[in-house]
Amino acid sequence: MIGDMISKVRKEKGMTKTELARLTAINIGHLTHIEKGERNPSHKALKNICKALEIPYQQLMYTYDKALNEEQVAYKLIDHLTYSRVPAVDNINNFIDCPKGISSASLAVKMNDDSMHPEINKDDYMFIELNTIVDNKDTGLFYLNGHILIRKFRPKNGTIVLKAANKAFEDITVKQEDTFYIIGKILN
Repeated sequence: MIGDMISKVRKEKGMTKTELARLTAINIGHLTHIEKGERNPSHKALKNICKALEIPYQQLMYTYDKALNEEQVAYKLIDHLTYSRVPAVDNINNFIDCPKGISSASLAVKMNDDSMHPEINKDDYMFIELNTIVDNKDTGLFYLNGHILIRKFRPKNGTIVLKAANKAFEDITVKQEDTFYIIGKILN
């Protein structure tokens, strides 16, 4: 997946592989293997690539050693990962111990409503693995048109549906014109 992200960013920035190879001092053949997913860049090479692309290193680092499944490719979910934006935190109250078995958590977010009750209660902490593509029925942290949501991810008939566990909340169908990002996957 990291190769897919590097290729996506490079193309969106209008940069050729030759330019990126020159800016990073990475052999173009090696860069081609990275973009095809045949090799992973070293951490130093990834930092150089991110510097050349002028994007934060950590955002791509989260995609290291991850692969896309057929459904994720079909729904073009990689297009909904953000590589140049990072979550903005308005208030940090404390640190929280990360539970055993959740070693890939990057952030803990407190549930702010009852939309996922009874599965997740208001004020429960959710442990998030940032910039991770979700699978069908996974619970994720999403950005949709200026709102941050915790919902179940449900691809249906070529569309993406964000489903609340609480029946009092309506399902949200993501439209083509919506601004939609997958911030990460809920691990607990």
